[in-house]
Amino acid sequence: MRLSKTFSVLGLLLGAIFFALSLTPSLIPRSPFMQGVLAGTAFTFGYFIGVFVHWLWNYLELPDIPIGHGVRKLLKRLALVACVSLIFFFLWRGVHWQNSVRALMGMQPVTGAGPFTVGSMALLIFLIFWVMGKGFRRIIRIVTEHLARHIPDRVALLVGLLVAIGLYWGILNGVLLNAGLQTVSFIYEKHDRAIAEGMKAPEDPDKTGGANSLLSWDSVGHQGRRFLTLGPTAEDIRGVAGLGREPIRVFVGLRAAETSMQRAFLALAELKRVNAFEREILLIATPTGAGWVDPGAVNTLEFLYRGDVATVAAQYSYLPSPIALLTDDQKGLVSARALFKVIYEYWEDLPVDTRPRLYLFGLSLGAQLSEDSFDFYDIIDDPIDGALWAGPPFGTGIWRTITDNRDPGTPAWLPQFKGGEIVRFGNQYGGYLGQEPWGRFRIAFLQHASDPIVFFDLRWMLQKPDWMERPRGPDVSPDLQWFPIVTMLQLIADLNLGIAPLEFGHRYSPDGYVLAWMALTEPPDWSEEELKHLRDKLKTYPVR
Repeated sequence: MRLSKTFSVLGLLLGAIFFALSLTPSLIPRSPFMQGVLAGTAFTFGYFIGVFVHWLWNYLELPDIPIGHGVRKLLKRLALVACVSLIFFFLWRGVHWQNSVRALMGMQPVTGAGPFTVGSMALLIFLIFWVMGKGFRRIIRIVTEHLARHIPDRVALLVGLLVAIGLYWGILNGVLLNAGLQTVSFIYEKHDRAIAEGMKAPEDPDKTGGANSLLSWDSVGHQGRRFLTLGPTAEDIRGVAGLGREPIRVFVGLRAAETSMQRAFLALAELKRVNAFEREILLIATPTGAGWVDPGAVNTLEFLYRGDVATVAAQYSYLPSPIALLTDDQKGLVSARALFKVIYEYWEDLPVDTRPRLYLFGLSLGAQLSEDSFDFYDIIDDPIDGALWAGPPFGTGIWRTITDNRDPGTPAWLPQFKGGEIVRFGNQYGGYLGQEPWGRFRIAFLQHASDPIVFFDLRWMLQKPDWMERPRGPDVSPDLQWFPIVTMLQLIADLNLGIAPLEFGHRYSPDGYVLAWMALTEPPDWSEEELKHLRDKLKTYPVR
């Protein structure tokens, strides 16, 4: 019974329940390590709730349940046995659940070593949180005991709580987080400057980054050099489509100019220099945090239009998207708006019959920034042709409004809105459906039903998500269930996206982009056989 004296029995029981439920399937598979982190965190939440309920019961001076000492002791032992049994049963069952999700996505099953890794990691995580909690309580007790000599007990307790929160917040956020961000920023900026082996400046002096370019090869950064180098050539396009020309790509790195507006005008000048406004399609692509533009999206469009495409992008951060979202979100917004404004105002003044069709593209954070880069009222007199936004994060902006007000009978993971006259949704299996003709100005959302970045929302802590209603997306496990708090923790764990294969979760494939661009832009003269050849060819290009 020493365990019941050290830990709260109610906390252990609720913790075990939360632990068990965290092992059930969610949107994407989890590695044993990540499952252990999730299970330990879920156990900690359950334990904290149990401790809080016990404290609140005593604080309100409610009477204890009238049972004898022997019965109370027996119940505690039974509760501990139930905790251990529940944990071991669900650890064993969790392997089956993870393999069911992996099978759905064509992945190999996990090995039998998974439960041991999960259990060990969960125990470590809980002990870390428990030690932190003990330290938190000790700070409160010390402050309270000191102040209680001078002020009322409950006021002293409140002050002690605030002191403990302030101290922990200062250490975790003000010290550790800032030091971590500075270190990461330094590393990524240094990485951005380094020129990888084989990434040579274009031999053609007129290409962006070449001798005649307004943008030096050094200034475009690591992701810019990859973007400018690794796309299809005219020869590649002719090998698939019969005809083809060299696509135009322009990328403005952070070091090219001091401000976002200066970089936007540099982009415009470079576009004019390379005659980009004479192409059939002009694409403004908003990168993710470090300047990465999904090659699958741009390569696909260039093939579909036989190279008659000009794409422009501007970097706004050295940091990867999750960190940029927390630290540089305003920089990204300012950059996206500046680039759109400068290019749109020039494009708007061109003759309507000869100017290129203008589209926007963004993936993840890039989709969010691209969506916010313009105001519909600013383009209502002369609208652009459309936008493709893939994996829009956390259901914000237009996406939230449309999904929450979707046409009756359509699922949240593939909604229809006002008959599909302006906005349509699709995924790796198709979609882009509507009862009304798709107008000239078009918006397409490409989203996987298994993408936690898209469907994450704090509401799901206490509310069952609409996208879990049946029928579900074909890439979502039928075993997935909603549990208060636990489902939210599962979705947070799912944001660790590395384990999801291409075409699932937040990893969008060229095949999905073929479907999206075909529906959105309707490129002419593509047979099914040619599209199959195109899909095969696109698999030979890097996806990162």
